[in-house]
Amino acid sequence: MLATARRTEDVQRLQEEGFEAFRLDLDETSSIAETVAWVRERTGGRLYALFNNAAYGQPGAVEDLSREVLRAQFETNLFGTHELTVSLLPMMIEAGEGRIVQNSSVLGFVALRYRGAYNASKFALEGLSDTLRMELEGTGVHVSIIEPGPIRSRFRQNALKKFLSNVDRTRSRLAGAYEKKLEALESDADAPFTLGPEAVAEALLHALEATRPKIRYRVTVPTHLFYWLKKALPQRVMDRLLRGVE
Repeated sequence: MLATARRTEDVQRLQEEGFEAFRLDLDETSSIAETVAWVRERTGGRLYALFNNAAYGQPGAVEDLSREVLRAQFETNLFGTHELTVSLLPMMIEAGEGRIVQNSSVLGFVALRYRGAYNASKFALEGLSDTLRMELEGTGVHVSIIEPGPIRSRFRQNALKKFLSNVDRTRSRLAGAYEKKLEALESDADAPFTLGPEAVAEALLHALEATRPKIRYRVTVPTHLFYWLKKALPQRVMDRLLRGVE
């Protein structure tokens, strides 16, 4: 199994844990090219599966997101993921088999307030992945999407850094709402229905090993709940419900 991470210290930690690891920054085409070359060398040009799990959340109301901040969100969560995927895809097509698994989110099909950049990047990832899945029909390469709700990780801490760096909350029309949002980002308490990373790993294992992998894997109670509510409720009722979620 080959693993990548953006930070050098994380690469070293993975290596100490027994993984073959390499530094990858999805914001840099040169880093992606170096990673692809490394994968080719380590696999002899025969790659069976790719799991795309790199992403971060940029909190902030849509009206407070600059073009540069929104672009940065897409560079990591969509453009870099896409570039890596299509660079590795020829090895799978040549072999006549393969699995591409995209780690999306419950926010890939429902939108929550103050998460516009992340919502948009995950909606886009799902649309691109659905298209890729149809275009790969007959190649032996399957595309699956995992849609987790709250999973225990450093996601919230990293989102807090992006919020403080990129959103001027003091001058915003929504300054009061941001104070409440800041409290949530700074909290160490798990959100309701939070699961450990093993919940995603279980879905990933099925997507990699099943003869007929699912197109979508919904992980955690909120993902299942919002999926069915979106099907059953009128959009305005759904909006009212989602506005109550912090």
